[in-house]
Amino acid sequence: MSIGRPAGHSGRDAERAVRGDGVGMSRIVLVTSISVDGYIEGPDRDISWHRVDEEVHQHFNEVLGTMGGFIEGRVTYELMESVWPTADTDPNSGPAELEFARIWRRTPKIVYSRTLEQAGENATIVREVDADEVRALKARSRGDLVIGGARLAAEFHRLDLVDEYRIYVHPVLVGDGTPHFSRGGGMRPLRLIETRTFGNGVVLLRHERDRDGAGSGTAG
Repeated sequence: MSIGRPAGHSGRDAERAVRGDGVGMSRIVLVTSISVDGYIEGPDRDISWHRVDEEVHQHFNEVLGTMGGFIEGRVTYELMESVWPTADTDPNSGPAELEFARIWRRTPKIVYSRTLEQAGENATIVREVDADEVRALKARSRGDLVIGGARLAAEFHRLDLVDEYRIYVHPVLVGDGTPHFSRGGGMRPLRLIETRTFGNGVVLLRHERDRDGAGSGTAG
C-alpha cells in the first residue's frame, strides 16, 4: 500500500489518474444524501440520521461501482478514507460494505484541497478547480465521475460543471447544520429522469442538466 502522494499535483495529474480509452464523453454526477429540509449534515457534522440499510447500500454500490473516478473535497475524502480501505477486514461488515470496500480501493480518487499534504492509495491531490481541466478530465475518463462534498459541489455547480444530480432525500428534518446547496450558484434548468422510493423511506430524485432549457423528461 502506498504511503501517499506528495502535495502539489496538478489538474493534468488528475487527468492521467482517471485516463481511459478516450471514447465518448463522461459526465460529472453529483451524488448526495440530504434531509427533507435540505441539510447534508446536522450540527457538529452529524450524519447519524442517514438511513443507509442493505438495500440502499447495495444500490449505491451498483451506481458507484461503474464510475471512472471519485472527485472529493478534503473533509469527505478523509471521512471515507478513514473507513473504507480496510472495511472488508472488519468481521462486522455486511455484504454491501464488503463490496464497497473493494470499489473504494480500486476507483481512482481526485482530492481537491489546498492544505492536504498526502493522500492514500489511488488518490491524487489537486489544489484548484479549473473548469477547462475538468472538461479535459471528462473527455478522457473511462466512465462518469462522481463528485462528493458540499463545498466542492457548490464550486462545480457555480462553474456549471455538474451534468447529473442524484439527490437522496432521507425522511428526517434535521433543523440545522450544513445546507447542501448554497446561495449564488445561479439558476440551472434540470430535467427529471428517474425517481425511486426505497423500503426505508429514502427517495431518489435524479435530474440531468437541461442545457436546452426545455425541462421535459420522464420519471419512474
